[in-house]
Amino acid sequence: MGRAVSVAACALNQWALDFEGNLERIFRSIDIAKRRGARYRLGPELEICGYGCSDHYYESDTLLHSFQVLAKLLESPATQDIICDVGMPVLHRNVRYNCRVIFLNKKILLIRPKISLANAGNYRELRWFTPWNKARHVEEYFLPRIIQEVTGQETVPFGDAVLATKDTCLGTEICEELWAPNSPHIEMGLDGVEIFTNSSGSHHVLRKAHTRVDLVNSATAKNGGIYILANQKGCDGDRLYYDGCAMISMNGETVAQGSQFSLDDVEVLVATLDLEDVRSYRAEISSRNLAASKVNPYPRVKVNFALSCSDDVAVPTCMPIQWRHHSPEEEISLGPACWLWDYLRRSKQAGFLLPLSGGIDSSATACIVYSMCHQVCLAVKNGNVDVLADARKIVNDETYVPEDPREFCKRVFTTCYMASENSSQDTCNRAKLLAEQIGSYHINLNIDAAVKAIVGIFSMVTGRTPCFSVYGGSSRENLALQNVQARIRMVLAYLFAQLTLWTRGMPGGLLVLGSANVDESLRGYLTKYDCSSADINPIGGISKTDLKNFIQYCIENFQLTALRSIMSAPPTAELEPLVDGQVAQTDEADMGMTYAELSIYGKLRKIAKAGPYSMFCKLINMWKEICTPREVASKVKHFFRMYSINRHKMTTLTPSYHAENYSPDDNRFDLRPFLYNTTWSWQFRCIDKQVSKLEKKEGISVAEDVD
Repeated sequence: MGRAVSVAACALNQWALDFEGNLERIFRSIDIAKRRGARYRLGPELEICGYGCSDHYYESDTLLHSFQVLAKLLESPATQDIICDVGMPVLHRNVRYNCRVIFLNKKILLIRPKISLANAGNYRELRWFTPWNKARHVEEYFLPRIIQEVTGQETVPFGDAVLATKDTCLGTEICEELWAPNSPHIEMGLDGVEIFTNSSGSHHVLRKAHTRVDLVNSATAKNGGIYILANQKGCDGDRLYYDGCAMISMNGETVAQGSQFSLDDVEVLVATLDLEDVRSYRAEISSRNLAASKVNPYPRVKVNFALSCSDDVAVPTCMPIQWRHHSPEEEISLGPACWLWDYLRRSKQAGFLLPLSGGIDSSATACIVYSMCHQVCLAVKNGNVDVLADARKIVNDETYVPEDPREFCKRVFTTCYMASENSSQDTCNRAKLLAEQIGSYHINLNIDAAVKAIVGIFSMVTGRTPCFSVYGGSSRENLALQNVQARIRMVLAYLFAQLTLWTRGMPGGLLVLGSANVDESLRGYLTKYDCSSADINPIGGISKTDLKNFIQYCIENFQLTALRSIMSAPPTAELEPLVDGQVAQTDEADMGMTYAELSIYGKLRKIAKAGPYSMFCKLINMWKEICTPREVASKVKHFFRMYSINRHKMTTLTPSYHAENYSPDDNRFDLRPFLYNTTWSWQFRCIDKQVSKLEKKEGISVAEDVD
């Protein structure tokens, strides 16, 4: 009897609504899986249309084209003799479901709708889909004619069922169902399901990968079994980067690990496993067997097919491996770099332009582009023909081969230092040296003439000339003069992005990169429509603390010695006049808070869901060794005032790589007002009352101690 089953999990770089490209990648994955001996192939969630279609799911076109792609898959000889499990939206009785369509040899075996929908954070599945609420229930689904003509079937099973092959039993989970408290794999395992599959659309967040790995391994640790997880990878048209990480686990241990960050559009993970290992593992778990004896059974779809061969005693099977996790610094180096590459090649632009100030944020952004160039050269060296073809299109040279990251960087990356009379020579030198070390095409320019022209127009019209506060001007004048400089830089960035290649006799335009970090955005420490306004921002979801650690990583791993002086310099906007030729303005002094404090405020506000009063209550304990309750109250009030005054800036925030769960991006992740009563009168009064109580209590304690 057969016991060694071969299964495949796929990580595919699908693109929303790219039906032709998505189909081609699905075919490639099936071909690879078959050549490696797999008898079952699992792809990522909604892989036919792409996961990130958003409101396009409402359109009948999306459903129609998904079925057209399915018909192509069903009729192709490439899908013969392997169970194929693909994802697409399906309309059943006028209700739209997120489904898996499982088929074999031109016959659909089962359409399995998603039971638990993802509806938090970046996910809005309940907006487009309805969960299947009929547990262990199957209905007839009437196939559209384009499918009937291929399969000869009029109806197929639709609902919560499992597949019974000749040698084992398979059950399906879809993404969020693994994360749910009552995951289907629990009851399915008790009912004898030995192989669990999960098709995911799970995005990257710093330090998140271990959670997904632990969930997969724990799914079979208590109950035994084989767990296969396939995931979307790449940028499918939005702020998220799906990080692959396909994996296969058995009896609580990982047996196959896919890459988390890769420029490969198609990655197929194949493992051969012994079903008897599952059965023997389960045999001695008496509590599991007692529960299994009284479980409510699942409907079974019988499949005249085996995942194993009849004589497979000598077939080698996979052994457990140790999962290798990336450090947060490696994640910053790789994730945003892969996201940038997808955005660049799919937008059909010729490269990037970055206003490089010589500070930590813009330098970190430059390093991420340099890391992207490293990844491209490495992929080409490893024989990735897709990356080579894309690189040649970007540089407009059909014979080009990217081999040296610095040389490739020179072709696709332009950096620009925009000096003013308030800029120091130190930042100019730091930007120039970093540009030389990464190889970017670097431009130095001065914006003073443009700034004077703008201010001159204002003075001519009004008869008044504003001046900086150090020269006796008001705070409003001071801020306006800073904002003029910042906004001029944005206008110049776009001008140079459109015309720089033209001046060099090269075709195409450049994407403008922003470099505002997540903490500055949260506090609103940026000028609306300054250099934070760009096409995309690879560090917009990354904290200043993590960026500093990433800079140190780049010093050690890329040998970018120019970053040492950037690391040691205090962060500054350089928008106010210099004092004796030296920078007098610093970010933290301007903000009235440190970046470390900002990161804590951000996590409490978003992740802990704390308003002003709750944040105060948490911080008086967290900071009790360094701050009095009154000082904590002052800090919390200042943060919420600044946050609420500047919240309107989030409506124009440049689309950023999502890397932190306290991101203030109001596109869909952080849904809060942008017009507040900034006095927070009720909330702050509650804080003040609590401060008085604590101070009074402290006074009593002191008196008692004296007695």
